[in-house]
Amino acid sequence: MCQTPRTGIDPFTNVAYPDKAGKLLDENNWLRSWSNDLYLWYDEIVDQDPSLFTSTADYFAVLKTTATTASGSPKDKFHFTYTTAQWESLSQSGVQAGYGPQWAIVDGSLVYVSFIEPLAPAGANDPSLARGAQVLAVDGVELATATQTSVATINAGLFPATVGESHSFQVQDLNASNPRTITLVSASVTATPVMATQALPTASGAVGYLLFNDQLATSESAMVSAITRLQSLGVTDLVLDIRYNGGGYLDIASEVAYMIAGAGPTSGVTFEETEFNKKHPTVDPVTLKTITPVLFHNTTQGFSTTAGLPLPTLNLKQVFVLTGADTCSASEAIINGLLGVGVKVVQIGSTTCGKPYGFYPQDNCGTTYFSIEFQGVNAQGVGGYSDGFSPQNESLSTNGSVPVGVTLPGCSVADDFSHALGDPNEGRLAAALAYQAGNTSCPMPATGLAGPLAARMRAGNAVRLATSPPHALRLLRPAWMSR
Repeated sequence: MCQTPRTGIDPFTNVAYPDKAGKLLDENNWLRSWSNDLYLWYDEIVDQDPSLFTSTADYFAVLKTTATTASGSPKDKFHFTYTTAQWESLSQSGVQAGYGPQWAIVDGSLVYVSFIEPLAPAGANDPSLARGAQVLAVDGVELATATQTSVATINAGLFPATVGESHSFQVQDLNASNPRTITLVSASVTATPVMATQALPTASGAVGYLLFNDQLATSESAMVSAITRLQSLGVTDLVLDIRYNGGGYLDIASEVAYMIAGAGPTSGVTFEETEFNKKHPTVDPVTLKTITPVLFHNTTQGFSTTAGLPLPTLNLKQVFVLTGADTCSASEAIINGLLGVGVKVVQIGSTTCGKPYGFYPQDNCGTTYFSIEFQGVNAQGVGGYSDGFSPQNESLSTNGSVPVGVTLPGCSVADDFSHALGDPNEGRLAAALAYQAGNTSCPMPATGLAGPLAARMRAGNAVRLATSPPHALRLLRPAWMSR
C-alpha cells in the first residue's frame, strides 16, 4: 500500500511491482508492524504514533533501540535506507553513483583519498589524484570550519545520490606545496572488489598480500581468482587487507574463510549461526525455513561464478588481517569465523566497526529498508563484538574502562596514506611483515592529530561526516538466488 505506487516490471527481478494505491500512513503502519515482528531488539523500540510522522524516513529513524554498548556507543549504528533501484544496482553488479577516488574518513572529520577505483569513468576521476590526497573543502565549505548546517553540503558532495552531479573539491596532494581545486562529476562506478594480489618474498617463504574491498556479488569470482593465484605462487602466509571492506554477503565471507583455512578445520563446521529475536527461535521469519547455520562453503555459491565449483585453498593456520573503522559486518565475520575453528588471527591496524548483526534488505514502495534482524555467532558460539575487534595494544575507549573492542594479537597502526596499498613499506603492511618475521614488539600507536581541525575535535567542536551506507553490510542470500 503505497502513497506513490510503482507500475511495470522490476528490471532486476523481472517480476511486476507489488505496489497498490495507499497513503503515507499505510507505509508507516507497515514499517511499525515489520519492525515489531523482525527487529532484533523489537522490545526496545519506543512505540510512537505513526500518524504523527510526515515521512517514512522520519518514522523509520525512530524504529530502533536507544541502548548503548559497553563503550558508550549506540547499540544500533546501522539503521538506514536506500532507494530500491540504487540498492539493486549496487548489490547485484557493484555499481553505485560515485567517483573514482574513494574516501577514508579518519576520526570522523578528516578526509583522505584511500584508493582510486580503476573502472571509474573519466569525468568521475582526476588523473593526477592519488592515495593520500587530503580533502580540505567541498563545494566551497571548508572541513576545518564546517558547522552542523554546512556539513550537509560536504556530505552531499562526498557521497552523491545520483549520477551527473558536479562537485568541487579543494585537495592537498601528498608532498605538494599548495592545495588545488578539482571538479568531479558523479557517474555509475563499478567497484573492483580485489585490487591487488601479490606474493612478497620473506626469509620464511612467500607471504601473500590480498586487498579485498567488498563482498558484493562480483566479489566471488574475483576472490576465487586471487586465491588460485596465491596458491600457485606457493604462499606460506597471508596478509588479508580488509581495512576498507564494509562487508556484504555472508556466504562470500564463508567462502573466503574456507579458502584461507582449508578443509581440515572447516569440513562440515559452522561458519556462522544466525540468531533472530526471541519471537523466532527456530524458524527464519523471512524465508520461513528452519534456521540452519551457514557452514564453511567448500564450493562456489553462484553469485558471479557457476555454482558448485570446488574452491581453492591455502590451508593456513594463521592469517594477518589489516583493519580499520571501515572493516565491518561480513568482513568481521571472516575474522570471527576463523577464530571459531582455531585459526590464529593477527590484527594489524585499528578497531573494526563492531557489527555482528545483519538484515534482509526489504523493499517497500521503492525504498529498501535495512533494519537489524539477526546476530551471528561462530562455531564456538562466540559473537557479540558490538565494539569491534581491536589489536592488543589499542588505546582504551573514551571512558577508559574497557578496551575499544574484543582484543586480538597484533599491533595498533595508523593508516599510512603516504604509501600505496600493497607497498611493503606501507605502515600496516610493514608491521604485518615484521610481526610475521617474529618481531612482535609493535610500533608505537599513533597519538592525536595535528592542525586546526584536530584542535576542534579535541574541543568537541568538529562535526561528524557521514559514511556511505553500503559500508556496513551483513547480508543473507538474496531472493534472486536459489539455494
